[in-house]
This record gives sequence, structure tokens and C-alpha cells, in this order.
Amino acid sequence: MILPIYIYGQPVLRKVAEDIPADMPGLADLIKDMFETLAESDGIGLAAPQVGKAIRVVVIDLDVISDDLPEYKGFRKAYVNPHILEYDESKTETMEEGCLSLPGIHENVTRPTRIRVSYLDDALQPHEEWVEGYLARVMQHEFDHLEGKVFVDRISPLRKQLVKSKLRAIMQGRFRCGYKAKGAARR
Repeated sequence: MILPIYIYGQPVLRKVAEDIPADMPGLADLIKDMFETLAESDGIGLAAPQVGKAIRVVVIDLDVISDDLPEYKGFRKAYVNPHILEYDESKTETMEEGCLSLPGIHENVTRPTRIRVSYLDDALQPHEEWVEGYLARVMQHEFDHLEGKVFVDRISPLRKQLVKSKLRAIMQGRFRCGYKAKGAARR
């Protein structure tokens, strides 16, 4: 089932997500629905808060970019209760990021290129590993959602000023996207 993507201004996007019990009813269905929603919206990552649930579940599908990054051919994973344990700050990289919850906004974000993470996979097996490169960036972006953050929180104060009117417009429902979305309640 295609779920609506919650747009900037929705309170759930600013909540710190909760760890869930491994036997949470409906978890497999939620993961399946999140992958369907991700595919329908042409994204590469989706966190549960982006579909209105303040729980620690993320899906990432990098197969869609495997023409440019062949190492991600067939890469499609769900992460349950993920946490970043450590950032290797010795090397960072700046790249443009966008977000399904912030339609029309793209900004350069600097992030470490290597992180240590823990999570359960979709079979609920625990993992702890170092992740590098583009996957590390995508994980940081998606896991930020679980901490109540969005990528514009990580841009320079000057750039924040420059996107302020775009963010206000999104919160007022003035945005376009090619997927099912749930905008902020108008005040």
C-alpha cells in the first residue's frame, strides 16, 4: 500500500523516534508498504516518521542508482531500531541532498564518509558494522529523521536564511510533488 509522505511542518518529523519491540505487530507489512511508497516516490531512502510513525524503521533502496554506482546493484535493505554509534570525523564530504519531506529543496550538506551503526535487519538479526561512502551518507540522512532532524538543520546559517521562504511556503501547503503527500496543517 502506498503511504502518504509527511511534508515539512508535520510534527512527527520533529519527534525523536522510539525503538520498537522486535515482535511489533504489522512490522513486515509496514516495511513492505514503505518500500512500495519509496519506489512510487522515486526516492532512495525513507524513514518511518516520513510516513507518520515515530518509530525507528528505515528502508533504503540504492539499486535505483546502480547505473552510476554499480557497487549498489541489488541493494535494498530495511533497518529496524538503527542507531549511529560513532562518526569517523577524519574525512568528510560535501554533497547535494534532497528529501521527499522537503519537496523542491536541495542543498549541500557536509557529512562524515564513515560511520559505525547498529540495527536489526528485516529478519530481526542484530548487526553492528562500519559503513562507508554513499551508503553512510544515506544512512545519516535517514537516521537523522529518527532523531527529529531534517537535512536543512545541517546547512550553514546563511543557506538556512536563503531557504527560509521555501520552507515557509512548504509549511503553508505551497509545494508540488509527484507522490502522495500529507502537508502541514494550515494555521
